[in-house]
Amino acid sequence: MFTTAIAGVLSISFAAIFSFTLLSKLVERMVSLSVGIMLSTSLLHALPRAFESGTDPRSLFACLLGGLLAFFLLEKFAILRHSHHHEGDGHHHEHGHDAHEAGKAGWMILIGDGMHNFTDGILIAAAFLADPGLGMVTALAIIAHEIPQEIGDFIVLLNAGFSRTRAYIYNLLCSLMAVVGGVLGYFTLDQASNLIPYVLVLASSGFIYIAVSDLMPQMQRRASLKETIPQIILVGCGVMLVLFMTQHQH
Repeated sequence: MFTTAIAGVLSISFAAIFSFTLLSKLVERMVSLSVGIMLSTSLLHALPRAFESGTDPRSLFACLLGGLLAFFLLEKFAILRHSHHHEGDGHHHEHGHDAHEAGKAGWMILIGDGMHNFTDGILIAAAFLADPGLGMVTALAIIAHEIPQEIGDFIVLLNAGFSRTRAYIYNLLCSLMAVVGGVLGYFTLDQASNLIPYVLVLASSGFIYIAVSDLMPQMQRRASLKETIPQIILVGCGVMLVLFMTQHQH
């Protein structure tokens, strides 16, 4: 409960600081660090832990494939759901249409974010049940990837007419859904420990998909040597951070 609550509060608070002060350079750096943390958490810890459980590897690989495809479809749905027009785009709408549409987008963002945080809580619980060290790095990975996402949410909410205070409070309330998911996941998975490897694989598929399909393409848009060197260093820092936090578990 403590870890899920802290993960939510930290990600929301850092996102608010970055959003409200427009520290865009730090946000870009956070993307590179997130890639290192997410990939190393998935490939060096969560997946090995799942495969060491004795579960049939073919069923775990099928779960990994299903998870990757599910995240692809979820992203497709989110893109279609959040697509909207802008004033002057050549479409004719009544006066105030944009503000109305932006307001709806703001509430949809909050609902989707609450569901996403609920799932994150379940994943953190599964990781803690497998290994406390893995639980900590999973929470760290979730915080790292949530910050850029929450920044985007803040931008949508501010555009929808929310004040900074309201945007922060509503996002904070949504983040507490992670605590609900964590408690439910802990007691449910504790009674069905055979499901833990599958949840770990699903968590890994989410981390891998986000890193490879979303974050790394953002990094590729800045392909100059001046931008590439810091990116490589920060990816390496993310990997080393995860290794440092988990080395005592082996």
